Amino acid sequence: MSEPLVFLLLVAVALLASTVSAVAGFGGAMILLPVLVAVFGVRDAVPILTVAQLIGNASRVGFNRREIRWPVVGWFALGGVPAGVVGGVLFTKAPLPLLTRLIGGFLLLVVVYRHVAKPGERRVRAWWFAPIGAVGNFLSALVGSVGPLTAPFFLAFGLVKGAYIGTEAFTAVVTHVTKLAVYGGTAVLTVDNAATGVMLGAVLMVGSYFGKRLVDKVSERMFALLIELTLVAAGLYFLVGG
Repeated sequence: MSEPLVFLLLVAVALLASTVSAVAGFGGAMILLPVLVAVFGVRDAVPILTVAQLIGNASRVGFNRREIRWPVVGWFALGGVPAGVVGGVLFTKAPLPLLTRLIGGFLLLVVVYRHVAKPGERRVRAWWFAPIGAVGNFLSALVGSVGPLTAPFFLAFGLVKGAYIGTEAFTAVVTHVTKLAVYGGTAVLTVDNAATGVMLGAVLMVGSYFGKRLVDKVSERMFALLIELTLVAAGLYFLVGG
């Protein structure tokens, strides 16, 4: 595929990912990740996705900064930063087939988790976000993003609307900054990867705008179903192909 076609493909998928995420409430990174892996390979795809997510989440922090719950952010960072460093180092050294299969298995796990998790049954406390951050950041450094797995805990804490969006986004910024520090220090993050990530991050911001305009016009259930089918197909492909 020629470079212009690859560029158009990435822009289209990024727009779709951010739009669907704004409508269905999940999955933007999970939609974009399989395409990045297919185009760039695992070792480059995860750093590119991390840069793009950092930009997207930073914008949401800015829009909701007055409603952020700082104790949650603090506990999350306490557990998440050191675990993210360990996960990032492992990512730079792990065999590529293993990373590809790990991402495939994770995509399938996301779909399963969405159907079995019942986060509202038990209220979590602020200090719980230290181990949640540790596990989340470690896995995020290996597979790119774990938003669908950690987001329910923010809801179970009682965060809604701007407080949920801003707080979850700020913890994501902590995650991505930690990962990028490790990736940059080990030469996994290159100038080309960073530039691609910045471009996609800008596209994600545009897609979020379109998503807001579609919320009342498109069935959330249909979006979720289509994306889950995509995640299953991509997960099986990466898991089997390696």
